[in-house]
Amino acid sequence: MNKTFHMILLSLFIAQSLALYIIEGMLPIPFIAPGAKLGLSNLITLIALYTLPRKRDVFLILFVRVLLSSLFGGGPNALLYSAAGAALSFLAMIAVKTIGRDHVSIIGVSTAGAMFHNLGQVLAASIIVQNSMIMLYLPVLSLAGIGTGLFIGVAANFIIGHIKKLPLFKKIKQTAPHLLSTNN
Repeated sequence: MNKTFHMILLSLFIAQSLALYIIEGMLPIPFIAPGAKLGLSNLITLIALYTLPRKRDVFLILFVRVLLSSLFGGGPNALLYSAAGAALSFLAMIAVKTIGRDHVSIIGVSTAGAMFHNLGQVLAASIIVQNSMIMLYLPVLSLAGIGTGLFIGVAANFIIGHIKKLPLFKKIKQTAPHLLSTNN
């Protein structure tokens, strides 16, 4: 497989992530915590984390999604909140996946990512508004994060199980094992 295929694959991940972000914005989800979301676009990040061998590709997908989603439906503040949450979430997922390689499933990695995403956003908000009292909102967001992290983790586990069965995936694994890997 060549660089063109690799770029197309990354582009597809980004497009899917953006599509899920837009769909999620249309869903009227009555959460206890205002501003809490399902994090559907994080499903693609999680799938990429478990199927792409290079972490920088996963970070690129995440970075471009945050940037474009902020352009589509946010602004400077949305970009700051999303970037802080995404960065902390990405680092947490990598750490949990690496440290707990034999003991933590994709569901645990997803839940950790959701929790740290909320932490990153609340930290960014407290810095922006210069008020640490915003941190009191973190327990409520954490409960929502646990639920959404579990949901996204279960969905990613199901999808990755089916991706491995695709003939294209098997062909890529045979001809270019360095391009896609499920061992990390």
